Order: sequence, then C-alpha cells, then structure tokens
Amino acid sequence: MAEYPISDRRVLLAGSLGLAGALAAVRPAAAQAGGTWDQIRSRGELRIGAAPSEPWFAKDQRSGEWSGIGWAVGIEIAREMNVKPVAVETTWANAIAGLQANQFDVMFVLDATPQRALAVDFPVQPMFFYAQGVLVRDGLDASTWDKLDRPEVRIGATLGTSPERDISQRLTHAKIERFPNNDETTAAFAAGRVDAIAFFHPALVMQQRRVRRGTVVLPRPFRGSSTSAGVRREADKTWRDYLGLCLAYLYTTGVTQKLYEAYLVSRQIDPKTAPAIMQELWGQTG
Repeated sequence: MAEYPISDRRVLLAGSLGLAGALAAVRPAAAQAGGTWDQIRSRGELRIGAAPSEPWFAKDQRSGEWSGIGWAVGIEIAREMNVKPVAVETTWANAIAGLQANQFDVMFVLDATPQRALAVDFPVQPMFFYAQGVLVRDGLDASTWDKLDRPEVRIGATLGTSPERDISQRLTHAKIERFPNNDETTAAFAAGRVDAIAFFHPALVMQQRRVRRGTVVLPRPFRGSSTSAGVRREADKTWRDYLGLCLAYLYTTGVTQKLYEAYLVSRQIDPKTAPAIMQELWGQTG
C-alpha cells in the first residue's frame, strides 16, 4: 500500500514521540492520579463500548468476536498500553450514560457535539473524517451537488439525521424522500423508488454492498465531518490526553486508514471503490 501523506503538522509531535515514548511521558502523572488511566492499568484491560453498527462495530453471532474500525483502533491502543481490549456491548443511545456510569472506558466513533461535551470529555484530536455522500443509480452524474439539485432527481434520506438536514438545505430543487430508518431508505433505492440516497460515506459503502448496485460518490464541494472518542469526565486528564495523542498518531501515519481498508476487504469490498476516511485522500478514491 502506498504511503499516506501527513498534512496536519499540528500532530507531528505524536509521530516523533511514538506511542511508546508517549506512554512513558504520561506515567509520572498517572502515578499520582486515581482516574480512568489508573483503572485501566490496574485491571490490565481497556473496556471498549461497542454498539453493533457496520463499519464501526460488528459482532459475529457464532463466534462472539468483534470487528470494525472502532474495535480495530481499540486493539491498537490496547496493544501499545500492554493491556487486553475488552468489548462491552452497548447502544449509541446509551453511550453517554455508559461512560458516566463507568461501564466502559472509551466509546470510539462518537461524534464530539456541543451537547455531548456537556456530559463527557473528548480528545482535541479527531479520530478520522467522513463526508456527506450519496449512493447513486448508474448513469446519474453526482460529481457536484448542483448536478443533483434538479426537480427530476429523487433523493432518499433518513428522517432526523445530519445528512437529511444537510441535503434539505443544500438541495432546494431536488425531490427529497424521507424514511424512518436507514434500512427503509436503502430499500427504496434498491427498489428504484429513489435515484440516490444520502448518508455519511462509510455507511453508504456498507449499504452498497448489501444492495449490489449503484456507486458511492462524494459530491463537490466536500462536506466533511470529524468523529472522535468519548471518555468519562474527570479531574485527571491523563487518559483523555493520551487517547488523543494515540488517535493523532494512528491517523497521520495512515494506520487508521489501513485498518478501515482491512475491514472492507473482510467484507468483500474493494477499498479502491470506497472513499477514504482520511480527508486528505478525498477525490483520490471512490
């Protein structure tokens, strides 16, 4: 695989220190603290909140084994800390309450919104990026949002989601069909009742695999959003700060992207057909 560019110079310190060096750097502070960091080190386990939803977290019902980009990143961080990753099954709706109740130590792929930040902490550094995208029928030009904004174009979206709110404001001429959940939105596309559906692009990649039709496109101009990892709010910020350093290091060295691509391959999806989760690579794939 080709080397990935490191364009965000603000996090180069993470690369220069390396995770092992960073771990040594934070140990003195941890020794005097009694927060999540000490609990992880004492237990020898990193408890990861896991909400089944591809491609973030997926559980094999026969073996009980977990996969997905959120789980894979958790394994990498646990390895650097020399602790065992342990999945704690939860739901997205329970993510904040679960962190507050000390049910798990981190919830990956949890967007850092102002409302959530009132209750839990997030590292400053993002985990990765996704973009507003569309899964379009063959022959429909979706290279720009303007090309989709026509009265004859029917676009499906899930009611109440960020993508639905975005296209409602962005596309004032297209016909927007709203559905109660992602499955019904995708079913409408599979049945030909809409010409395209709008989700964040990693979810679109998984839906395209399900229906085996259409193409995932990131129309220009790109509308990107970062995701993060939530942690319990506490006075000792050792765990939050170390986690942020890890996320930055894994992102800028291309590890996070490679973990995502490995998951796609495991699901019989060619990574070359899927837009990247590194925003620096948008326009080069998909």
